[in-house]
Amino acid sequence: MNILINNRSGVPIYEQIYTQIKNHIISGAVSADEMLPSIRNLAKDLRISVITTKRAYDELEREGFVYTVAGKGCFVATKNTDLLREENLRKIEEYMQEISVLADSCNLSENDIIEMYKFISGEDYV
Repeated sequence: MNILINNRSGVPIYEQIYTQIKNHIISGAVSADEMLPSIRNLAKDLRISVITTKRAYDELEREGFVYTVAGKGCFVATKNTDLLREENLRKIEEYMQEISVLADSCNLSENDIIEMYKFISGEDYV
């Protein structure tokens, strides 16, 4: 699992770790019951504080993405696909809202947006 920290972004480091691990879990890049890197090892690899890494792991556990086994480590929780799907739908709605605002500012029609989507997704259309 590859995690990259961007020190220039305004996003806190713990949140960058949290988001990237969560995205790996949602995408299936890491599977249920797979062990995550230890908090200490991840902190060492990323050259950050153990406290920062622990905060990210705690947030993932609080939201049900991982679970901890005392003395063994942190593992990916079994996915609740309905919950993950709902979360992704919420994200899509947020992005669509942003697209709508940008489209209005550029005087793009709904058909223009649909055509852009088809082009980007590689759909063949006439």
